[in-house]
Amino acid sequence: MRLVWQLLAVAAVWILGNLGTAAVKDTPWLALVAGLLTAIVGVLVYGWVVRRTEHRAPVEVSLKGAGAGIGWGTLLGIALFGAVIANIAFFGDYTINGLGTPASAVSLLGIMAGAAVAEELVFRGVLFRNIERWTGTWVALALTGSLFGLIHLANANATLLGAVAIAIEAGGMLTAAYIATRKLWVPIGLHFGWNIAASAIFSTEVSGSNTAQGLLDATISGPALVTGGDFGPEASVYAVALGVLATGAFMWLAYRRGHVVPVRRSARADVAARLTR
Repeated sequence: MRLVWQLLAVAAVWILGNLGTAAVKDTPWLALVAGLLTAIVGVLVYGWVVRRTEHRAPVEVSLKGAGAGIGWGTLLGIALFGAVIANIAFFGDYTINGLGTPASAVSLLGIMAGAAVAEELVFRGVLFRNIERWTGTWVALALTGSLFGLIHLANANATLLGAVAIAIEAGGMLTAAYIATRKLWVPIGLHFGWNIAASAIFSTEVSGSNTAQGLLDATISGPALVTGGDFGPEASVYAVALGVLATGAFMWLAYRRGHVVPVRRSARADVAARLTR
């Protein structure tokens, strides 16, 4: 039942935070505050429900190393998405026309902050971590990554190709970042950096969600395989390729650190227990 209680608690913050941020999205500074509050409350609620249901300190959201983890994760996310845009622009399919809407970029910072934290708490903090105890690391990664892709089918301009791309690149990369560090800070930063690069900086569509214009006034057009089509650059072959490379790098680091929980039941419990101490 602990998975159910944890999921209900964190999902409630996610839903209420989304509603609150959406209500003030046209007022940039209020949207920024609402998104940051969603993020902070989400972490506090997650820590509280883990203590109540697992009777342990929630080390995965320990404040030690939080700033560094979020900071370099954010920079990595921006760099990775920037590389996607650079590849698309190389073929002339992404063009900057001038300055976009800076005020909207401020709103997007708040929206993406709340979304990144809430989604990481749900998918990596609750779902992956609990499923990993029952199945081992690789099965849990595949299951939660697939589910992460599927939920994006609910977006306005969703495509099956986009959902599959999200499952592979983001579901894999973000989960692998958690496995490698056993903290939620790096995947939160990585998720946030990727999303603000896509929306607030480069003004592209984020997961087919009718994203508002950000800092740049830009035009993106070309083959869907290159640009991602209506879903946005996350469905681009470049995004998938970079996501796979990042997943591989994080999983290599996870193996070196002994962070991979085996499938075998006899070995699984001891490793999982060690990783939550």
